[in-house]
Amino acid sequence: MKIKIEKQSLFIILISGFLLWNRVESIGFDLESGHTKCITEDIKSNSMTVGKYHVVNPNDGHPLPDSHKITVRVTSAYGNSYHYSDHVTEGHFAFQAAEESDYMACFFADDHKPSTTIAVDFDWKSGIAAKDWANIAKKGSVDVMELELKKMFDTVQSIHEEMFYLREREEEMQQLNRSTNSKMAWLSVLSFFICLSVAGMQLWHLKSFFEKKKLI
Repeated sequence: MKIKIEKQSLFIILISGFLLWNRVESIGFDLESGHTKCITEDIKSNSMTVGKYHVVNPNDGHPLPDSHKITVRVTSAYGNSYHYSDHVTEGHFAFQAAEESDYMACFFADDHKPSTTIAVDFDWKSGIAAKDWANIAKKGSVDVMELELKKMFDTVQSIHEEMFYLREREEEMQQLNRSTNSKMAWLSVLSFFICLSVAGMQLWHLKSFFEKKKLI
């Protein structure tokens, strides 16, 4: 009975992890003409990331106005450019992150008079969610259960890698804390000796002053 409960608990944990790790960063936002809106995503190195965007037509059944065009640029925190499209109504990007950093997708609309508001739909996936599972299923000729197992296996691998990543970050933080504590200790000792030196100089000055005035 206990083994069965443990198996059920493990299954629930795996399913929960699967749901958490397959989140899709899909958002809609309004972009004012003459303004820029940036969206940031923290992506680990060697992780796959894909994104697609399009301008929402304000008038269904009619072509998009010329004013409803945007410029999109995707860069890393180190300034490397991964995608650029100028005056488009839709587009997509896909790349493997070469460095671990915050990646930024910036959307810009030209200034118009009068000012216009452009609605944009943006779908950004990274990690496991960025994999083309439908294409994998077609190539591998796998059934639904096999595909789900592949997804769960990749999810567990990603969680395992994330645990190691968090452990490394924890070690870095501990080293930083130890270094900071050591520096603070030296600073406290230095401040103590400076205070003693200043107090000694004040006593010497007062003693010299009283001796000159023949008060002592």
